[in-house]
Amino acid sequence: MATLNHPIAPHLWFDKRAREAAEFYASVFPDSRVMNVTTIHDTPSGSADIVSFELAGQPFMAIGAGPEFTFNESVSFVVRCDTQDEIDSYWEKLTADGGEESMCGWLKDKFGLSWHVVPAAMDEMMDGEDPEAMARVTQAFLQMREFDIAALERARAGE
Repeated sequence: MATLNHPIAPHLWFDKRAREAAEFYASVFPDSRVMNVTTIHDTPSGSADIVSFELAGQPFMAIGAGPEFTFNESVSFVVRCDTQDEIDSYWEKLTADGGEESMCGWLKDKFGLSWHVVPAAMDEMMDGEDPEAMARVTQAFLQMREFDIAALERARAGE
């Protein structure tokens, strides 16, 4: 099995689709790849795939080992986007084939994993130096599913 040369990597538990999920995520994000898949036989849930992969250079591990654990919204992965086109592209790909939109830039993909697709400029919009602008941005994004950068910028400017 290939090892990851990074001190920390998220480890995701899938029912039986770890390899499929890793391949999907690698197709969505640039600088991504599946590095290794090892199948272990005769586990309590049958065969289990252990997958090492990278997303945008970030190492991940995954296992497909049965329904004992499931994802929930308490953990999500943030995708920072420089442009509206990036937001639109990730939103479309990650909600495809059974994914679900949520509010405030959150979504679940077809595997049930939560993602938060946000404008990279959101940190600046929410810097707190102008509390009124921050309140307007907050009120704007609370109404959104997929973030709209232009609408957030208009809210920040008070338009």
